[in-house]
Amino acid sequence: MDHSAPRRVRVRAPELIGEGGWLNTGGQSYTLADLRGRIVVLDFWTFCCVNCLHVLDELRELEEKHRDTVVVIGVHSPKFVHEAEHQAVVDAVERYGVEHPVLDDPELATWKQYAVRAWPTLVVIDPEGYVVAQHAGEGHVHAIERLVGELEAEHTAKGTLRRGDGPYVAPEPEPTVLRFPGKALALPSGTFLVSDTTRHQLVELAEDGESVVRRIGSGERGFTDGTGDTVTFSEPQGLALLDDGSVVVADTVNHALRRLDLATGEVTTLAGTGRQWWRGSPTSGPAREVDLSSPWDVACWRGRVWIAMAGVHQLWAYDPQDGTVAVTAGTTNEGLVDGPAAEAWFAQPSGLAATPERLWLADSETSALRWVEPDGSVHTAVGTGLFDFGHRDGAAEQALLQHPLGVTALPDGSVAVSDTYNHALRRYDPATGEVTTLATDLREPSDAVLAGDAIVVVESARHRLTRLRLPEEAVQVAEVAHRTRREATEVTPGRVELDVIFQAPAGQKLDTRYGPSTRLLVSSTPPELLRSGEGAGTDLSRALELDPAVPQGVLHVSAMAASCDDDPDNEYPACHVHQQDWGVPVRLTETGTDRLALVLAGMDA
Repeated sequence: MDHSAPRRVRVRAPELIGEGGWLNTGGQSYTLADLRGRIVVLDFWTFCCVNCLHVLDELRELEEKHRDTVVVIGVHSPKFVHEAEHQAVVDAVERYGVEHPVLDDPELATWKQYAVRAWPTLVVIDPEGYVVAQHAGEGHVHAIERLVGELEAEHTAKGTLRRGDGPYVAPEPEPTVLRFPGKALALPSGTFLVSDTTRHQLVELAEDGESVVRRIGSGERGFTDGTGDTVTFSEPQGLALLDDGSVVVADTVNHALRRLDLATGEVTTLAGTGRQWWRGSPTSGPAREVDLSSPWDVACWRGRVWIAMAGVHQLWAYDPQDGTVAVTAGTTNEGLVDGPAAEAWFAQPSGLAATPERLWLADSETSALRWVEPDGSVHTAVGTGLFDFGHRDGAAEQALLQHPLGVTALPDGSVAVSDTYNHALRRYDPATGEVTTLATDLREPSDAVLAGDAIVVVESARHRLTRLRLPEEAVQVAEVAHRTRREATEVTPGRVELDVIFQAPAGQKLDTRYGPSTRLLVSSTPPELLRSGEGAGTDLSRALELDPAVPQGVLHVSAMAASCDDDPDNEYPACHVHQQDWGVPVRLTETGTDRLALVLAGMDA
């Protein structure tokens, strides 16, 4: 009998069910029994969430290295109403280059069975069909890689590991000129430059918005400078014209800013290292030495290139004069808080537009339109928080958007919003405080640019630019209001014990060389919900006191833990940061739970 196999908590894995069915399997459906003998990693994701996109990127190497033993399955669990649409999931799987099977679970059936509380969550199932690990947030793939190695050895010895090809079947490529284009820029010559995101290229289109003038980039995912088709990008998005006539590109998945010389077609790197920013990394310095995190859009404002840093819920800026980058607004906490730049909270800012007196931004996860004043203060025009969205016109304080990705300054001082998940172009007029709808029947619009008296919209999921006349009168639509599909957790009024579960991966220990290795930050919407327990601390457990007079709200919990390889002989052990932000909708009821457990890594005993 083998006594060397590690003892693990094992829980029988619930079945995989989803009304939307399976994608990337050539039409085949799968049960856990079909996957017996393989190590299965379930990735609970939703395509709006930038942290989920980071995890897709983290998983690529693991999938490549363990192709014959590991099956990664994306379980798509929607936050927004639009994400429950099957075609939208099909589009997202192609858009983000997902090369593993995906189960479309619009009703969150499998999410509930696995008691998932956050996007993204990774669950590891062993070859005998038992759950052996659960991780929330990003930065966990190194731990899963180690666990996979242990499971391979253990189940090879037991004879329960089955090697071979996985169930992934690549879909047929579609012959369109653009493929999920992200952002566009009107060039002085009258042509349009478009980020052809899924094909990892920039495309210059003629004035008609259709004919290709040239392509820049090889079309392969990568991070190399050069000209023409020697250059590589990774899912480029935002574009802005610099004073010297060159273009700055937000190269999103490379976590970099690139510069395109329009005359020569040469591309160089302006900012970023290719690595993703983690808590504790520098937040300013020489641009080529500082890590960035999923820069989604760029705009030139007041002498600097402002960056919508979607991956860390902040605004940064690049200074072309001295070649530096620095944070300009936001705390890295996800949410909607106005005020001075250093205290404001954002939620995946994804679109920017500059006017002399304001920098407008589309704050996608709070379905909000916001702006920054020259003094750095942050204000909200439309939007209330992470869980309210819909399509409602009228006075801005009650108007609703749904995950907007783009914003465009209009000649009359108003702004157009690419209201992505409502498939609409909306308009906000600061003079009247009114929100109207300019156009509907678009398909995931992600940006728009002015061209004479027309507005050219990037219709991302129709793979094209669409030219609309700017109408005198806005289109009227029936109003719809939505709340997120996640059910609220019922908790008891008064004292509730918050436990963030973190177990350092095998062979690692908590990293205490520079002080405490863990951090917990708690707040609530509305703030009155928490009588006590808010604020920052180093203990991952905390007693909260909830006010019985507030029937429901959202607890915002941000946790971080650092672990290092536990090898006394190694002077420079590899260290890793695990972090996750949860927005937990809660409802106060006498029959509710008095303990809220959130798994950062490990299993809740």
